[in-house]
Amino acid sequence: MEYKESVRKGKSVVQSVSSRESVDAITIARSFSRGLVGGLIATLVMTAYRIPIARSLPPTAAFWAQFVGEKEASEYPVHGLVLHLVYGMVGGGIFALLFERRVVESGQTDEKSGTMWGAVYGFLLSVFGIHVVLKRVLRMNPQSDERFIFHVSHLIYGVTLGAWLGSRAE
Repeated sequence: MEYKESVRKGKSVVQSVSSRESVDAITIARSFSRGLVGGLIATLVMTAYRIPIARSLPPTAAFWAQFVGEKEASEYPVHGLVLHLVYGMVGGGIFALLFERRVVESGQTDEKSGTMWGAVYGFLLSVFGIHVVLKRVLRMNPQSDERFIFHVSHLIYGVTLGAWLGSRAE
């Protein structure tokens, strides 16, 4: 085990590198946890926007139907919504890890910065969702209006997530 000596209040303190690594692991876990909560909130906001406009379930119901279930997507409304929430939470956790590292490096912890980076993140998720998940994985070809609402809803997700995390980043 490697040791590092430091001086605190005139006393020599020996700290193991592994304890420093465990502090980093705790910091990462806390950041990811904040992201999970932010992702849940952002997904609820995005879904509240999307469902009344699109008048359909999120594409996660189609994903469930294709890869897990044996029926049509319309038969899996709860499964689709739960999967949608889980994806949104994990996406929030990943964003928190990326965003909070940038915040620590730049020293900026505010809603403005979070909102900006969240918008970028939401846009990237949306592009990935359309071109990879919908078109390639699910073999769906959404119409222009559907793609537009998909992009706007992911932008809302990113903005909400970024603003929320920006107000809580450590």
